Amino acid sequence: MKLSSVKQKMASEIKVEVICKETIKPSSPTPHHLRTSSLSVFDQLQPDMYISLLLFYPNNISDDVVNNIDHNSLFAERSKLLKTSLSEALTQFYPFAGEFEYNVSISCNDHGAGFIESQVNCPIRKVLEKPDFGILEQLIPIAIKSKSVEAGHLLLVQVNSFECGGLTIGVNISHKVADASTLSTFIKSWATIALGSASTASDQVLLPVEFGVAATLFPPQDVFNSPQPIMELIRDSCITKRFVFDASKIAALKSKAASAAVPNPTRVEVVSALIWKCALQASRANLGFTKPSAWVQVVNMRKRSGLATAENILGNFVSFFTAMTMESDAVKLKSLVHKLRKGIDEFKEKYANGVSGEDAFQIIEGLKNLIMKDSIETYGCTSWCRFSFNQADFGWGKPSWMNFCRNESKNTTLLTDMSDGVGIEALLSLEEEHMAMFERNEDLLEYASLNPSVV
Repeated sequence: MKLSSVKQKMASEIKVEVICKETIKPSSPTPHHLRTSSLSVFDQLQPDMYISLLLFYPNNISDDVVNNIDHNSLFAERSKLLKTSLSEALTQFYPFAGEFEYNVSISCNDHGAGFIESQVNCPIRKVLEKPDFGILEQLIPIAIKSKSVEAGHLLLVQVNSFECGGLTIGVNISHKVADASTLSTFIKSWATIALGSASTASDQVLLPVEFGVAATLFPPQDVFNSPQPIMELIRDSCITKRFVFDASKIAALKSKAASAAVPNPTRVEVVSALIWKCALQASRANLGFTKPSAWVQVVNMRKRSGLATAENILGNFVSFFTAMTMESDAVKLKSLVHKLRKGIDEFKEKYANGVSGEDAFQIIEGLKNLIMKDSIETYGCTSWCRFSFNQADFGWGKPSWMNFCRNESKNTTLLTDMSDGVGIEALLSLEEEHMAMFERNEDLLEYASLNPSVV
């Protein structure tokens, strides 16, 4: 039986049935003076697509107790708590309940967030034993590449109930209102409210006034006031796979990658360098020659702006740095780590006083031109490591696993923390012929496991 047939059979065995759809509005109306939230230039530069997050909560009740529990009642109780706390959270994160107005602002009209309940006809363990993107994508509300006008909401939540009493929370949020840092802040605040400690969490929950800061510091640009996309992602015939680097493998990789130039490489640097190296080797094996290449890494600007007011900015506040290899360069782990370190150091030096709106525009233009060059192999990487998604306790414990569904954009990598906060999971999208070579690379397989069981 072909692998594709096996996956189809698995997908046909596991069914996700939507049982309820509703809209959750903020628990208090948004004040009139906050009814319009201007986009910053950083928001304008983001494509109109969704960021996704999937949190897994196996039933943490012992087997003998589980058998005596009415799972439907348990799910109804938890779902009600999620809806009530979401409604409260939306009063603080009021733009998430609004509507996108072209590329200028969010109308904070309390339109609400979409909320879906569904049932899955298997225990949660079955999904975790061999994670399959075809199944995982049914556990989030909509496809990542949807437009907010099609989806009807800037924020959507899907709560999935499993036969064992476990559940997953799937979240989609428009990239126009949030990056990873903002989504992390929102999930943390929502979970804090659900856990019932909102009264003691005033230091953790951000206040609504933070939404105005970004547009004041980095005003929107008239040139972007149209519904046309700033930058479309290249999809081609790509395939996404999950690679896991556990703590011991990362320690070994750091040791191997250390050099006089970079004596203490970070875990993100060594994993990125290894993926870059193996992707270049796959490309060379298929093309018969080595292309120059660029590694484009997303940078969270909140700690790098030099502005105290920018540390807690909500919305989007990211930029990029680029590291390059030439055709003549030897593709070695240590030299790629050095190139990555040099890239971020040069970025810090060039933008020591932060990135202005004009800088952001120029960086995006440069990135677009780079991606369009067929003579250069461009790879993009986003690290969601060190955000607190693994800590999201809504009242029944922390998630045992988190995942971000594939986006299938060519040559992209998304890095996330494993539950121990040390290991790293990588979701990598490559053209099919390159992926076939990449996943067999012995240097890679010495440190990474291909889609291991989460259980």
